[in-house]
Amino acid sequence: MSLPVSLPAALYVTGTDTGIGKTFSSCVLLHALRQRGRQAVGMKPVASGCIRTAEGLRNEDATALMAASDPMPSYDDLNPFALEQPLAPEIAAAEAGVTLSLGPIETAFARLRASADTVAVEGVGGWLAPLSGTLDQADLVQALQLPVVMVVGLRLGCLNHARLTAAAIQASGATCIGWIANEVDPSMARRDENMALLRARLPMPCWGRLPYAPGADPATLAARLAI
Repeated sequence: MSLPVSLPAALYVTGTDTGIGKTFSSCVLLHALRQRGRQAVGMKPVASGCIRTAEGLRNEDATALMAASDPMPSYDDLNPFALEQPLAPEIAAAEAGVTLSLGPIETAFARLRASADTVAVEGVGGWLAPLSGTLDQADLVQALQLPVVMVVGLRLGCLNHARLTAAAIQASGATCIGWIANEVDPSMARRDENMALLRARLPMPCWGRLPYAPGADPATLAARLAI
């Protein structure tokens, strides 16, 4: 496995749905980059479902990204919009009286970008999950000029979800440069056959396949990504 010469300085990690392992895949990706000699930091621009701590609102996914980053960024840069309620961002922001906007995200991203070779920006839910009433994830990707990496949760229906997501990314004008398969359902039948069908039908390369491994250290799986 080798690092492609075209690997971008920053990328956006989206998924085929909620709960298919975007954060875990992003953490594995960060470790893979670090093991190949890159300084790599994560970013979760918008996170709902945060808990109150002495340091302020904190999100489990964001703290996982922080732990996988080197150099370690400030939490406020990694997660500019921390929302307490575990709801869709648009609803969580409205309940908190917060207006989600690109400005604070762009400012935080610029600081992260200046500190590392690569920034992995994790989205929310699936690709078409909105950030606000006027802001889609495609708008954020366009503003930050990010190519997209798609996480495909391997479970029944993944062929449809993956192809729909890939088509939506392309239709938005963004570029999907690769996809990562994540085994979220250990009882899924014909996983190898489904992987073969995904490889045949998705127009971008597969960066790797992550096993079903609850609680695993993402650093131990970094070698599974061919980046």
